[in-house]
Amino acid sequence: MSKIKLSKNFIKNVVKLALNEDLYPSGDITSNLIKKKETIKIKLISNQNAIIGGLLFAKNAFHLVDSKIKFIAKKKDGSFVKKNSLIATIHGKARNILIAERVALNFISHISGIATKTNLFVKLAGKKCKVCCTRKTIPNLRVIQKYAVKLGGGTNHRFNLSDEFLIKDNHIASSNIKELVSLAIKNNRGKKITVEVDNLDQLKKIIGLKFNTVLFDNMNIKNLKAGVKIAKKYYETEASGNINLKTIKSIASTGVDRVSIGSITHSAPAVDLKLEF
Repeated sequence: MSKIKLSKNFIKNVVKLALNEDLYPSGDITSNLIKKKETIKIKLISNQNAIIGGLLFAKNAFHLVDSKIKFIAKKKDGSFVKKNSLIATIHGKARNILIAERVALNFISHISGIATKTNLFVKLAGKKCKVCCTRKTIPNLRVIQKYAVKLGGGTNHRFNLSDEFLIKDNHIASSNIKELVSLAIKNNRGKKITVEVDNLDQLKKIIGLKFNTVLFDNMNIKNLKAGVKIAKKYYETEASGNINLKTIKSIASTGVDRVSIGSITHSAPAVDLKLEF
């Protein structure tokens, strides 16, 4: 499994791209109206309860615009904060702080949003059921979004298509499930193998073959419970398919080892933040 690596260079380069997107081709023509020497000190405040993340991205945004801006974090990534909590203070030239502010806030609000939503699922799933993310991520932001999932207490699933074998319904529709699993076993080269099933008949066809995980897709609670009972002696078990905050508790209660949820990355609302003078 590929590991999430948030090196200093990675963060710096990602923030550079974001700033370039905001400042091309003529810079911040509005903030340039402010006198160069005017300085300000502002507070970054959370407008809601949240798991905070992305502080280094924000710090880099300010630093790349002006290395003399002081960004002092009052919380750490992964911290739970209550509404109206002080997240950081920023001190420096007003013009340069205003140039960087939106890029900085975008990173924090997005990363915190994913971490916060993930954490809601983690609490409801309980200690015995892992909450995993998927590859349903914004293109080119996968590393950041999967980092945010971990901040919220979630578990990273496959990072890319070569991490492990995942035999899904569309693969099965174009071939034979038992043949595909057998080929994966023959060619695994140390890679894990997960097989998706959407009914118990499919499970019975492959039970006993040497793979790692059974993924139960869009199964009702009754069938999921039965499937977990059959498979748990041989395999890790996973559930997926339209899992939400209303259903996660009942799904976790079936005894399934983990759930994979696309919405924690592709549909997490941004955390509401504000800069206060």
